[in-house]
Amino acid sequence: MQPGPPVPDRAAVGDAAGASPGSTARDSAAEVGDAHGVAGSDGGGAPPGPPAPGDESSTGGAGGKGSRGEAESESRRPRRRRGRRIALALVLILLLPLLASQLALRLNYTGDPAEGTYTRGRDAIWLGHAWVDGRKKDADITALASRLRGTGIRDLYVHAGPLEHDGTLPRSAYSNAGWFMDAVHREIPGVRVQAWLGDVLATETPDGLRLELAKTRDAIVRSTREILTAGFDGVHFDLEPLHSGDRDYLTLLDALHRVTSAQHAPLSVAAHQIDPLPGFHSFWGTLTNHPKWWSQEYFGEVARRVDQIAVMSYDTIQQFESTYGGYVAQQTSLALEVTPPSTDLLMGLPFFHENRFGHRASAETVPAAVRGVRLGLSRTDKDRPRFGVALYVDFAATEGDWKAYEDGWVR
Repeated sequence: MQPGPPVPDRAAVGDAAGASPGSTARDSAAEVGDAHGVAGSDGGGAPPGPPAPGDESSTGGAGGKGSRGEAESESRRPRRRRGRRIALALVLILLLPLLASQLALRLNYTGDPAEGTYTRGRDAIWLGHAWVDGRKKDADITALASRLRGTGIRDLYVHAGPLEHDGTLPRSAYSNAGWFMDAVHREIPGVRVQAWLGDVLATETPDGLRLELAKTRDAIVRSTREILTAGFDGVHFDLEPLHSGDRDYLTLLDALHRVTSAQHAPLSVAAHQIDPLPGFHSFWGTLTNHPKWWSQEYFGEVARRVDQIAVMSYDTIQQFESTYGGYVAQQTSLALEVTPPSTDLLMGLPFFHENRFGHRASAETVPAAVRGVRLGLSRTDKDRPRFGVALYVDFAATEGDWKAYEDGWVR
């Protein structure tokens, strides 16, 4: 689970130097050094006269060494001025788009969300592996039920993987899942338990899951059948890094949906963020070999093949709450525009606190994300019923995260 990458976002434009889009672009400009011309001497009191033949270097006056040095120094000054102008132009080329994008995101965070843009009872939360491997006990279920009661959470994505690189899934990975599902259905009626399955794709490294292999896709389909037979209410896939336009992934989703539909189980996926500017994933991929974003068109193709799609709208590289909130508002609008009404659309909330490249904890906050979600929903499709938020992740959440979710979204 990445939340871009980011992301990413309009703010990444102008980041050709590899700087974070939320920070000032790094640039350098070499400056030509001082000229080293030498002033001439006066010839020791003798009356001025023409230079001795072949001895210009030892005499002063016109044509002597001092005159040549001054001329060379003068010729270098325009070059120094040109160098400074070029350096300034490069700085402006890098900084102006960055500053413009940050201003646009900040403006996107202004205004008031529409009335009624609150939970529709279709929210979700990602849960760690401890719930299905025997580490959690009855008391933990009681606490979880108390926490979820009265919220809008309907789906639990409980980590039951990861998949092996060949697409298989050992049953030992979810050995205590039966206990967990029975307890949830007993203590929290109406809440669905989905198996969260994922793996690293071999898209940017030699090792990982290879979706281009038909035998790998077939193994994933078999693993899904096994998961549903074990009693899970649905299956939620998170495969990363998944590049925009990957047709093998779409082929896999078609096959998976036939299986889940036959058993009346939801097929859910975690999705990358959408290009904040058209074609931005291509630019970023060329720059970093990690495209991170999906085109809006590809996002729509994925959304049409599943029952539920959750945008990982965190790890955005934003440095301020206001620009992060504006970015989430933009992502919400972009996703709403291409997600069919028959598919649940969920926007991710950052229930974790890390400081690293791509994620700044003081910027990517739950209050900013909730406000951004509400603004995007208000501007694009405020009455959409199949809409919610997804909380990532239970084991890193604080009381402050839960309160911000409840006060800002659940009320």
